Amino acid sequence: MSESEQTTLELIHTAAMAEFLEKGFKTASLRNIVKTAGVTTGAFYGYFSSKEALFASIVEPHAAAVMGRFMTAQTNFAALPKEEQPLHMGMESAECISWMIDYMYSNYEAFKLLICCSEGTPYEGFIHSMADIEAEYTLKYIEVLKSLGRDVQDIDRELCHMIASGMLDGIFEVIRHDMPKERAKAFIAQLNEFYTAGWMKIMGQ
Repeated sequence: MSESEQTTLELIHTAAMAEFLEKGFKTASLRNIVKTAGVTTGAFYGYFSSKEALFASIVEPHAAAVMGRFMTAQTNFAALPKEEQPLHMGMESAECISWMIDYMYSNYEAFKLLICCSEGTPYEGFIHSMADIEAEYTLKYIEVLKSLGRDVQDIDRELCHMIASGMLDGIFEVIRHDMPKERAKAFIAQLNEFYTAGWMKIMGQ
């Protein structure tokens, strides 16, 4: 990509970020983005096929990074020997959450778009997708505990998903409320302690 092409792309991204943050994806105007960027509509379509493609170009790398790290934490825990998993309960998730906070605050505007401005795009279900994954791996862990002879309360997938959604919504709530990073860390640490204690009660640990 030439220097002029890179500059044009940066202008489009900067204008798009401002428009999406102010109005959200659904009501953002592609005409305003093009006008603010100072490029022609034809030039815009040389880079992006649609407003949705433009939004995705900003959000996707960061959504993928968080989802990838989240999946790694889940699969690494599940790969531990059964006897070791109870000893690690909560450790991998705490490390993942700490990483997520640092990453979100290093890419704050992109996450503001992802969490607050993505209605009308595939990304509006981002937290729901994470909760589905969390529920799936939690149910797997419950089966591991049962195989180890632990007295675990029965829990169905819907309730598991509800608990996971509450935790994950809480984590991303710091972005919705524009919470300073250090306060967010303290807030989420307490939230994690709360949910971990609840899960340990259910799981008989």
